[in-house]
Amino acid sequence: MSKGMNQVNEEFEELREQDRYLPIANVARIMKRALPENAKIAKEAKECVQECVSEFISFITSEASEKCINEKRKTINGDDVLWAMNNLAFDNYCETLKLYLHKYREATKVGTMQKEYDVDQQKHNQSHVAQLQLLHQKQLTQQVQIQQNQEFLQQHQLDLHQQQNHYY
Repeated sequence: MSKGMNQVNEEFEELREQDRYLPIANVARIMKRALPENAKIAKEAKECVQECVSEFISFITSEASEKCINEKRKTINGDDVLWAMNNLAFDNYCETLKLYLHKYREATKVGTMQKEYDVDQQKHNQSHVAQLQLLHQKQLTQQVQIQQNQEFLQQHQLDLHQQQNHYY
């Protein structure tokens, strides 16, 4: 293989490997939160943690995926991840993660309920606006009819007045 082709293959492998990793900026941000404010983190340390975290996620996800395949399901959910962690002897993390999962689901449920309420409120407001527009339209129609009736009466009074003057 030529030197140029070898370099292309290496770059391709590196790109494929990078696709498996969490973004380094996200990893670094999480690492910084755990350290004192003035602490510095070496590039190699960030890369090492990036690889480890990504491998850990792949390991857990693979186990959860296997469970889903055996159960003929296509989607991995939070309970599957907890099962996989317990199954792979990471059970000391499971209780805390169960709490987070429960809080997440509650927050999502509240968010969904709020969205449903907002949609209902919007529909109610649109209905109310439509009713107000219809009422306003009826009022305008009535005003036009009143104006036409007044004009008719004025014209009729003028005709009567002219007829009275004609007879006298």
